[in-house]
Amino acid sequence: MDSAKTYSTWVEIDLSAIENNVRYVSRHTGVQVMAIVKANAYGHGAVAVAKAALRAGASWCGVARVEEGVELRQNGVACPILLLGYAPPESYALALKNDLSLSVWSAEQISPLAHAASSVGAPARLHLKVDTGMSRNGAQPEDALQLAQILAGAPGVVFEGVFTHFALADEPERHVTQEQEARFIQVCQAIEESGLRPQVIHAANSAAALTRPSAAFDLVRLGIAMYGLHPSRQAPCPAEFRPALAWKTVLSQVKRLPPGRGVSYGHEYVTQTEELIGTMPVGYADGFHRLKGNQALVSGVKVPVVGRVCMDYAMLSLQATPAAQPGDEVVLIGRQGEAHISAEDIAARWGTINYEVACAVGARVPRVYL
Repeated sequence: MDSAKTYSTWVEIDLSAIENNVRYVSRHTGVQVMAIVKANAYGHGAVAVAKAALRAGASWCGVARVEEGVELRQNGVACPILLLGYAPPESYALALKNDLSLSVWSAEQISPLAHAASSVGAPARLHLKVDTGMSRNGAQPEDALQLAQILAGAPGVVFEGVFTHFALADEPERHVTQEQEARFIQVCQAIEESGLRPQVIHAANSAAALTRPSAAFDLVRLGIAMYGLHPSRQAPCPAEFRPALAWKTVLSQVKRLPPGRGVSYGHEYVTQTEELIGTMPVGYADGFHRLKGNQALVSGVKVPVVGRVCMDYAMLSLQATPAAQPGDEVVLIGRQGEAHISAEDIAARWGTINYEVACAVGARVPRVYL
């Protein structure tokens, strides 16, 4: 299929890149890999990415919402799936019917889950989340052993895992991560000495999986790096990794404007000389943010976005590409010839992180899998 003839803007997802990145982490860590596919796999498409990750050796999937796990089950994903965060009590039965593992951090969650397990006739597979320094969801370390004991004794409950989440694994302040890891090890040792060790102990996110072998435990949770996006400037992906996502559109029109002509809403940009302007059918409704400084690739050349980004369109100055024609490919993220615009490049211009760039690509933008 020629996407340029089918769609006005689209995202190409290279599933072989996903597989390559998962295989690397699996070999590098020597433990199980959980593919984190929450938020529609960081904008890449949860079902297709989950299946690619499993083909490459991942054995778990991680999601953030019950409905995300249900979507995977409805599309034939049969591996263990962990809901990493909060689930409303009203959703417990649906989660258990779909064999989702859930996260807990307080005694108040356990009894309703045991009741839901009894009502649906399915076990509640639970992972105890310990707050070692993220200060988000999670039990305090001093309360973890007591909660593990409650979990182990609750009817219909399987104490399946214990985990924590690092706050600074992708930043230079290594002592903070070291302190978190030490607290977590103490918790795990106390649980194990009580004869309650669960099936899986896990802590490492992408950055820790790549840089902290001591934090691998039984399983690593592979998120941002699975997509070939760097956890941070201080924790880049290995050279062997490949980004999976490319965002493309086309030139819908090319016109030559006289000097003094305003471009787009508000006429913030006015041509100073006769200027070649291209229109591309992508805008802030697609996730292309309405900020100054945006660029795109046309004919292998970086060209500036001029004027305000509209809901469905944006304009480009094509002075550097005078041969550009309607229908020509435009690359917003990815490579064209020798030129390249990365998600990290866009994040720097938008004043954010590459996670948000990938997640921002709108649901109406088709995902085309390669």
